[in-house]
Amino acid sequence: MQIANMLINGEIVSSKDDSFFERCNPVSGELVTKAAAAKIEDVERAADAAAGAFPGWSNTSPGERRKLLMKASESLKARTSEIVDAMAAEIGTTEAWALFNIGLAADMLLEAAALTTQIIGEIIPSNRPGTTALAVRQPAGVVLAIAPWNAPIILGVRSIATPLACGNTVIMKTSEICPKTHALVIEALHDAGFPPGVINSISNAPDDAPHIVEALIAHPAVRRINFTGSTRVGRIIAQTAARFLKPTLLELGGKAPMLVLDDANLDQAVAAAAFGAYMNQGQICMSTERIIVHEKIADQFVEKLANKVSTLIAGSPDLNSSPLGSVVDLGVAQRIQELVSDAVNKGGTILAGGNANGTMIDATLLDGVTSSMRVYHEESFGPLASIIRVGSDDEAIRVANDTEYGLASAVFSQNINRAMSVAKRIEAGICHINGPTVHDEAQMPFGGTKASGYGRFGGKAGIDEFTELRWITIQDGPLHYPI
Repeated sequence: MQIANMLINGEIVSSKDDSFFERCNPVSGELVTKAAAAKIEDVERAADAAAGAFPGWSNTSPGERRKLLMKASESLKARTSEIVDAMAAEIGTTEAWALFNIGLAADMLLEAAALTTQIIGEIIPSNRPGTTALAVRQPAGVVLAIAPWNAPIILGVRSIATPLACGNTVIMKTSEICPKTHALVIEALHDAGFPPGVINSISNAPDDAPHIVEALIAHPAVRRINFTGSTRVGRIIAQTAARFLKPTLLELGGKAPMLVLDDANLDQAVAAAAFGAYMNQGQICMSTERIIVHEKIADQFVEKLANKVSTLIAGSPDLNSSPLGSVVDLGVAQRIQELVSDAVNKGGTILAGGNANGTMIDATLLDGVTSSMRVYHEESFGPLASIIRVGSDDEAIRVANDTEYGLASAVFSQNINRAMSVAKRIEAGICHINGPTVHDEAQMPFGGTKASGYGRFGGKAGIDEFTELRWITIQDGPLHYPI
């Protein structure tokens, strides 16, 4: 069993009253983490610490911020073995997924380090004689970051790296599902040497989440919020932030379509579909959930894909011998089984998988999926993908857009002009041509549309989210006033 405490004003601390909550291993049910259960007093301490550190940190030179972010990248990698163990224990993930998380998150810290000298403004021509008008970007203040469990290192680091690079101080509210994993992220950054109060963390018992989050958002020092998680919770975050007029960046759920046109390279499409649908047991916001295939090549494609999917068996992460690990809890496993049963009862066919043993679910592929089935509309967030057959590009685009979500998408075609024409018509923040829906890079503008949220992480788009754009003028010489 591991202990996960909070970081407030440069010190690793328990909650005000020393209360804890517990996290159990999803496979064995064994208690693996006791984590500090924050109270409102802890929220006040963290927010006050971040506010107190902001004046000094916001005036730190880009070179100093860059140096610390680069150290943080190395510090994170130094904790690789601890992070791999914590992710397996708390969320049942494979070693491969944990290592991928660490690698990309370390790159995100390096990219954030590079951004420190990219926070630039401009001179705007003024109509007033003798006036120099400046558009200047400045740090916003304290940033509240609320990170999820499914890609805990990537998304934990992403929530705070660019805000820090821009000169903001941060409070990270860790996930109740992986408190130790997120605590390791915070400790790694703390080890890099950031001044006290620049980085803070709050962990809370699941039942306390609503009032802890509201207290964090309501605190006067908090000027920006970013949240990655479900659309249901994202709506609550947005509504709460709106009451306090706080700008919010939301990256929410997805129902990613992958369109396989009739001239696609089928082997490449099969490989991308299997990776996109089943990596990390399909528990990625970008996971391929709907595979929309032109009927001319559907039989051939489906046969190849079913053969591939049948090899993707779930196994205990402790053994490190299977391509898939555990889903996060029994509730997810039950929901997947319900979606499969509903589809089969309404005429769908299981082409591969469908087997479950507790939280272990083999990769599952359904054919004959129609809009009458729950799986057509609902985000499964598990190792489940659907085949939907269409007769034209227009029908493929209609089906791709027939969802409330709009995060990631993909199009496979050997005619790039055709693929680009299709990609432009898909209602999603991200579209990859001849690549999987699951793809992220630190410097790219990452985010969605519709119920998948708004705002963008990554690169210069992230700078826009975490700075204030101010208009400053300098007057050279006297002005004439009408009164």
